[in-house]
Amino acid sequence: MLAFVCPGQGAQKPGFLSPWRELPGVDEALSSLSEAAGVDLLHHGTASDAETIRDTAVAQPLLVAAGIVAAGRLRAEGEPALPAPDVLAGHSVGELTAAALARVLTDEDAMRLVAVRSGAMAAAAAAEPTSMAAVVGGTREGVLAAIVRHGLHPANINSAAQVVAAGTAEQIAALGEDAPARARVIPLQVAGAFHTPYMAGAREELAAFAPTLPVADPAVPLVSNAGGEVVTSGARYLELIVDQVASPVDWQACMETFRARGVTALIEVAPAGTLTGLAKRDLKGIALANLNTPDDLDAARALMREHAGTSPTDQEH
Repeated sequence: MLAFVCPGQGAQKPGFLSPWRELPGVDEALSSLSEAAGVDLLHHGTASDAETIRDTAVAQPLLVAAGIVAAGRLRAEGEPALPAPDVLAGHSVGELTAAALARVLTDEDAMRLVAVRSGAMAAAAAAEPTSMAAVVGGTREGVLAAIVRHGLHPANINSAAQVVAAGTAEQIAALGEDAPARARVIPLQVAGAFHTPYMAGAREELAAFAPTLPVADPAVPLVSNAGGEVVTSGARYLELIVDQVASPVDWQACMETFRARGVTALIEVAPAGTLTGLAKRDLKGIALANLNTPDDLDAARALMREHAGTSPTDQEH
C-alpha cells in the first residue's frame, strides 16, 4: 500500500525548482501554471531568496506547482506504466497539490484556487498581528491544555510530539514562559495565525470562489486534514479544503489513517523531507522516499512498483 503526500508552507527553499527545469517540458509546464496563478514560478523557484519565497502569496503557489511538476515527471514519456498510489494526502496547502494529483481539480484550477487562498490568507494575517509556535515534546493532552489556557489555538497537530499553537505574539510569549511539562516552545517565522478563527475572512473569500471551479471525484482516495477522513467525493474534498483555512490541520490523524489502511510505503513530493520526517517517527517500519530532484525519480518509481496496490501481507512474502 502506497501513499503520496504533499508538503505545506515552510518546506520551500531557495532554488528548489532549479534541478527540475533541466528536464524537457518543465519550463513550459511551469509557465502554464504561472499564468494560472498570476505568479512567476520560474523566477521565484530558481532566483528568489528565502525572504521572498516566505511570502504566503509566493510560497503557496510555488509548493503546489512543485508537487504537480515532480509527480508528473514520474510518468514522463518513455517510462513504463506505473501503478497509481493507493491514497493521497497533503499538509495544509499541500491538500491543493493532492487535489490536482487526484484529478479533483485540473492543474490550472488548482493554481487558481491557491492564488485566491494565499492572497486571502495573507490579507487576513495582515489585518491583525498574530504568530505561531511549535510545541515539541510533552503529552498531547498536556500541550493542548496549555494552549487553551493561554487563549491560543492548536493550528497544526503534526505528530504525537509536535503541536503548533497560534494566536497573538503576547499569547505565544506567555506560552513560552509557561511551557507544558517536558516540552519546548519554538516561535515560528510565519506571517499569521493560520488554521484558526483569525482566518475567518480568508475562509469566506475561498468559500465564494471555490464553487466556481469544476470538480471531479478523486481517481485515488484522499485523506483529509480534517481528522484523517478518507474522501472519495470531489465536492466533499473541496468543501474540506475551504474549511481547513480556519480549522486545525490534524496530520497525526492522517498518519493514523495511513496506518489503519495498511500503508507500507510513503513518497513525499517536492520539496520533500518534512512529512517523511514525521512518518519516520510515527510510522516506524514503512519505506520512505523523498522526491526532491530528478535524481530521486528512479527510487520513487521502484517504490511505486513494489508497494502500490499491495497489502501488508503481500509485503511479508
